Amino acid sequence: MKSITCFKAYDLRGRIPSELNDDVAYRVARGYAQFLAPSRVAVGRDIRLSSAGLADAVCRGLTDSGVDVDDIGVCGTEGVYFATFHGGYDGGIMITASHNPPDYNGMKFVREQSKPISGDNGLKDIRGFAEQGEFSAPSRAGERRPVDVQADYVAHLLSYVDEKKLKPLKIVVNAGNGGAGLIIDALEPHLPFEFIKIHHEPDGHFPNGVPNPMLEENRAPTVAAIRRHGADLGLAWDGDYDRCFFFDEHGAFIEGYYIVGLLASVLLRGSAGGTVVHDPRLTWNTLEVVKASGGVSVLSKSGHAFIKQRMREVDGVYGGEMSAHHYFKRFAYCDSGMIPWLIVAQILCESGQSLSSLVGERIGLYPVSGELNYRVPDARATLAAIEARYAPQATTVDRTDGVSFEFADWRFNLRSSNTEPLIRLNVEARGSVKLMQAKTEELLGMLKTQGAVAADH
Repeated sequence: MKSITCFKAYDLRGRIPSELNDDVAYRVARGYAQFLAPSRVAVGRDIRLSSAGLADAVCRGLTDSGVDVDDIGVCGTEGVYFATFHGGYDGGIMITASHNPPDYNGMKFVREQSKPISGDNGLKDIRGFAEQGEFSAPSRAGERRPVDVQADYVAHLLSYVDEKKLKPLKIVVNAGNGGAGLIIDALEPHLPFEFIKIHHEPDGHFPNGVPNPMLEENRAPTVAAIRRHGADLGLAWDGDYDRCFFFDEHGAFIEGYYIVGLLASVLLRGSAGGTVVHDPRLTWNTLEVVKASGGVSVLSKSGHAFIKQRMREVDGVYGGEMSAHHYFKRFAYCDSGMIPWLIVAQILCESGQSLSSLVGERIGLYPVSGELNYRVPDARATLAAIEARYAPQATTVDRTDGVSFEFADWRFNLRSSNTEPLIRLNVEARGSVKLMQAKTEELLGMLKTQGAVAADH
């Protein structure tokens, strides 16, 4: 039995070739087939240098298990989501390591209707089968064929906007040399926008650094291009473009939290009483906007598997996480990094307002710390110490994900990472940047007494 070390809470990710290689990929695909017993599976891959070889190994593992494979080629994670639900497949596998370093790769798995397979609903079984390596012989070998779903996918994306209401906008797009540029090029002929393209060409060497706009140093080229060209909007994506990051016309980075409120307000139009699912890290702005828009807010644990499950349970119109994941009912409750910016661009066109004016008021009403990550010797002891200090004064304590403490005019959420010895802090206040900053400093001081050291992400 060969142990496979690259399984994580929601997916598989590891260093090439020590943790993830063709042999591991083949066995994982066989394990996936044994667990799911699918007839037809869609397989896609990102632009990493190792992705084509891993995709070949995955396809071989599936066909050797008697599964027919439609190879949709280079795409984003949402390309596999789209292909799986749109084409009625039994499952889908995406070869990607998103924003990890160049010498990493990984896989994301879904079943029918693009339902995620994660640690609590199948990933452990797949790992077990892959490690044992005892695979039954199929009655027939599966077939692999290339399938192009891009035209259908682009048509689906365009269905979220009314092309007659769009006006010329100047938009900076930074694909980070990941795959997003390919889709911008496919959308471009259908839209009246002028795209200013930076780091646009897909390149698995990542000559401009790994595409992760959460890192502040990665934002500078987007900001510079917005200011140089006088753009209306700036966008940046991670490598597999399942997250979309926004910059306003001045080049200011807009926290994903405020985009959640903006998208919720638009997607609730015409669906009074519709539900919006959100995570507990930052909540007050979302709760207020959803209520004002006639919707119902539903709290969920952070993480795509939890949000998608909750959205299905309550038939959510939209789901949003402050980490720039946005989920859509019509996209099989999956997250997309393309749908959000199309909707925001239409809001800019229809309202005639700038992005800074659309979100500026909300940012003023609910200033936030941004997510602060700290390494701690003992996450459990740290959480206990914080709770002992703050729970007695809190008006509410919520344990949906980590612990959230609410007070009259500020709140915070502290949670430990599923995968690392990290704790993540988010603080927000009502209308006072000064209070938010003071409370953030107070909490950081306390974390440091627990041996906390700032992490780089």
